[in-house]
Amino acid sequence: MGMGRAGSYYPGAERLISPVLHLLVLCTLSSLTRIGESQVQTPQCRIQKCTSDFVSLTSHLNPSLDGFDTEFCKALRAYSACTQRTAKSCRGNLVFHSAMLGISDLMSQRNCSKDGPTSPTHPIIPIEPCNYHSRHHPALRPGTGAPELPRATYLFCGLFGDPHLRTFRDHFQTCKVEGAWPLIDNNYLSVQVTNVPVVYGSSATATNKVTIIFKPYQECTDQKVYQAVTDDLPAAFVDGTISGGDSETRSIWILEKSPGRHVEIHAAYIGVTIIVRQQGRYLTLAVRMPEELAMAFDETQDLQLCMNGCPTSERIDQDGHLQMPMLGLQQAGFQQQARVEAQRGVFTLESASRKCKEQLEVKDIYFHSCVFDLLTTGDANFTTAAYNALKDMETLHPKKERWHIFPNSTAGLRPFSLLLNALLTGFLVTVLL
Repeated sequence: MGMGRAGSYYPGAERLISPVLHLLVLCTLSSLTRIGESQVQTPQCRIQKCTSDFVSLTSHLNPSLDGFDTEFCKALRAYSACTQRTAKSCRGNLVFHSAMLGISDLMSQRNCSKDGPTSPTHPIIPIEPCNYHSRHHPALRPGTGAPELPRATYLFCGLFGDPHLRTFRDHFQTCKVEGAWPLIDNNYLSVQVTNVPVVYGSSATATNKVTIIFKPYQECTDQKVYQAVTDDLPAAFVDGTISGGDSETRSIWILEKSPGRHVEIHAAYIGVTIIVRQQGRYLTLAVRMPEELAMAFDETQDLQLCMNGCPTSERIDQDGHLQMPMLGLQQAGFQQQARVEAQRGVFTLESASRKCKEQLEVKDIYFHSCVFDLLTTGDANFTTAAYNALKDMETLHPKKERWHIFPNSTAGLRPFSLLLNALLTGFLVTVLL
């Protein structure tokens, strides 16, 4: 279930953007052409009112929830009935006839029957206590004059690769953080990852275990714990259940997108969506959470990588951005380099860039992270891990204008290259000894 967008976002809603946007345009056209229409038709044509009512009836619906199709079809039938009542006075009105075509297309797309119940013109949407979006965005009865509540702000955090961390504030870091580390720890949710070295002798690590604790909340859910480790990405909580809440309104549930490779956890009661994947031998994680809940913690819970980033002593990157790295092994002798490449896989800066470009067309920080991972590990699985991390970010991040982070032009390039050289040289020494 989606809770993001700069305001709100519903995964799957893209299926409706085109037709609903079409109807919104019709509503606008109806308003803009009102003066011209008055010269050729009677004032009783109410197509604008019909369209506005339809938008009001559907704006709160969530395509990812059960019952969406039923409610959407009710609204479409109400829209159709409204247009039929005003058809006589709207003859020759292009907006009216376009709306009729739009209704027919939508009913066909959603498999709506022409006969059946219709939505009331001005519904009062009940607040669902175990649905964060419903509690914080209740639909108000039109015409009451009551102000609409401000939209909640959502935050995104992601972890992938060696590992690369994107914090709730869109700071991008590459860290060592070997062992168990808390990503999130607040009054509603705890997320912990365990990282292990990926190459003997290197400080780079990757995630092989994820533990997620959903804390009890009112009458919505008891504590739920999810745990994944390499080669065991379950589609259930540790207690064997796949959902929580009552039978009619689930407050939390797990969706298995690809067995053993991709799961999504939706905690509707706190507006949280979490994506866990396995690529190769390691796990990736992506989280979206309301800001007000993410900030609900005290001073004893301040060690949170998603909130505050990695400790300075654990940072590998330069100034929060990875630059295009230079291959440290190029400084080694040919024979020494050959011995290392035989263990790590053969990737030069050029071949790593070419491999990453197969899936990552934009040379943003995800591309540079991919190159870094290939040069560090020689494991081509990190290419797909970076690609999936980018796609999960695009799915969950609420602000599209912040999706892509680009490295600083040349700032920090030489220091970071030296740092990478040092890391790989240290690895060389360890292997050759």
